[in-house]
Amino acid sequence: MNTLLELLEQDCTQPPAQLAAQCGMTEAQVKAELARMENDGTILGYQAVVDWDRVNRETVTALIEVKVVPQSINGFDRIAERIYQYEEVESLYLMSGSFDLTVIISGRTLREVARFVGERLATIDGVTGTATHFILKKYKEKHLVFRPREPEEREYIFT
Repeated sequence: MNTLLELLEQDCTQPPAQLAAQCGMTEAQVKAELARMENDGTILGYQAVVDWDRVNRETVTALIEVKVVPQSINGFDRIAERIYQYEEVESLYLMSGSFDLTVIISGRTLREVARFVGERLATIDGVTGTATHFILKKYKEKHLVFRPREPEEREYIFT
C-alpha cells in the first residue's frame, strides 16, 4: 500500500495497469485498493502541481505564522477549524516552536492577502499575533522541481 501511495503522490495520472506493474500487484488489486483508500479517506483527492509563472498568472502566495491561545476543550482544533474554512486558505498546519499555526494562502495582490490577514485572520478570538511572509519564488514543491523557462531565441537582422 505504501508503494502505491508513493507512486500516486509522484504522479497520480498513471493508469492502474502501470501502477500495478510498479507495485507487483494486479490491475484489479490496484483498482480495489484505490477504491478502498478513497472511501476510507486515506486518499483525499488528486491534484496537479502547476507552475503558474509559465502561464503568466499573477498571484501572491503567503506563509502566515499565527500565534493563538488554545481553547480549553479542543486545544488548537477549534481555531484551526475556523481558519481552514476560508476559501483563501490552501494549507494549515499545527507547528512546534515560536508560533502555533502556519497558514498558506494565495491571492491576486499583496493588498488582497493583507486584507485577509487584517480583517479575517487577526480578528478571530484566540489569535494573538501574526507574521506574514511572501513567497518570492518556488524552487521545489511536493518533490517536483520548478525549472526556469528556457531563454527565447531571438533573431536579429542587421542592415
